[in-house]
Amino acid sequence: MNVTLRSRPAAVLFAAAVAFLPGMAFAAVEAETQFIFNTLIFLIGGFLVMFMAAGFCCLEAGFVRSSSVTTICVKNIALYAIAGLMYYVVGYNLMYSGVDGGFMGTFSMWSIDDSANLNADGEFIGEGGYAAASDWFFQMVFVGTAASIVSGAVAERVKLWSFLAFSAVLCGFIYPITGSWQWGGGWLSERGFSDFAGSTLVHSVGGWAALVGVLLIGARKGRFTKDGKSIPMPGSSVPLATLGTFILWLGWFGFNGASQLALGTGADAAAIATIFVNTNIAACGGLLAAMLFTQLIFKKVDPSMALNGALAGLVSITAEPLAPVMGEALLIGAVGGIVMAFAVLALDKFKIDDVVGAIPVHLACGIWGTLAVPITNVETSFITQAIGVVSIGAFTVVTTLVVWVVIKAVMGVRITDAMEEIGIDQAETGLDAYPDFVRTSKA
Repeated sequence: MNVTLRSRPAAVLFAAAVAFLPGMAFAAVEAETQFIFNTLIFLIGGFLVMFMAAGFCCLEAGFVRSSSVTTICVKNIALYAIAGLMYYVVGYNLMYSGVDGGFMGTFSMWSIDDSANLNADGEFIGEGGYAAASDWFFQMVFVGTAASIVSGAVAERVKLWSFLAFSAVLCGFIYPITGSWQWGGGWLSERGFSDFAGSTLVHSVGGWAALVGVLLIGARKGRFTKDGKSIPMPGSSVPLATLGTFILWLGWFGFNGASQLALGTGADAAAIATIFVNTNIAACGGLLAAMLFTQLIFKKVDPSMALNGALAGLVSITAEPLAPVMGEALLIGAVGGIVMAFAVLALDKFKIDDVVGAIPVHLACGIWGTLAVPITNVETSFITQAIGVVSIGAFTVVTTLVVWVVIKAVMGVRITDAMEEIGIDQAETGLDAYPDFVRTSKA
């Protein structure tokens, strides 16, 4: 079956095993039926991942202060539009067209081409596959996820248009190039690197970009004292952040499940079901581990750590959600929750201000999940996985640093002290999300 290139040896082994299990053999499916169901899984997975944009928006809006909620909402919906535009203009073909074991595809605009499956009259003539537009849609919604990760980390002090300019470069060039190394059949794919749904290719890329951004922009005013003490800045709404977490958890079934890239056989259906339950149990493990960690360390449950614990488990299992049994998936997610918690403490120690905890969740757990793949997938190696983590991290750090520095020189990246004092919502949009509750001083 000709599906978009995403190297997943565990999926192939699983499908082969299921097909030959006594009493579980599946009858052959007609090519057009395969085409329909493969297209359907791309579309269902795509709109679930698109809904994750709403989840990120709610999570970030709940974690930032009331004076920053409007700007966060504008950033999240605008970056989704930018991601779609840039992936259409250059991103998709740069990621998938003509990579052939190399370092990137072609600089060209994507267009729908279903000629391999449909004739001029729209009649099916192919041997399976999927509708080209469904593939583009599914791949595009992943791009917005990477940019959303950066949005929350640099919140409350980054200029709106500067952030959107950075998002355009990230979505159009940086993410597609690193993605081409694996999912586009590039050099990492040739070496046997495995990242089923993007612990590194999506989450770590966003995490590295976020880390570079917060280091360059600096912490919010008052976030740390002169002697380095951390000053908590409570968010605007725990219920809103919790809703965002639930939405992300739901969307992750599309993120991981549809990355099977096919629903045309019984083996594919069984694989997707396995991915769903592993994804779910990993989130459970991450959340509960984070809650227990905060209870033991702080003698109270930290709500933000609990929510991020679920996301940490989800990120951790994303690199390989098919090969583990449920107990292994639970442990992978639980370790992710602990990795996230220690990363939060480390950021505080080094006075790095990540508003929503994006770096601990997406970068730290993205690395952990990618390195954990060989634990359950015997077709991979720790060395190859480490090469992928380091190479993608190095490329992302260097390129995003260059982009941030150029934007800083041309547009500036941080709002002024006076603007930060009145709140970024008043400074950038002139509109408070909660006007009856937010006091601002206007000139």
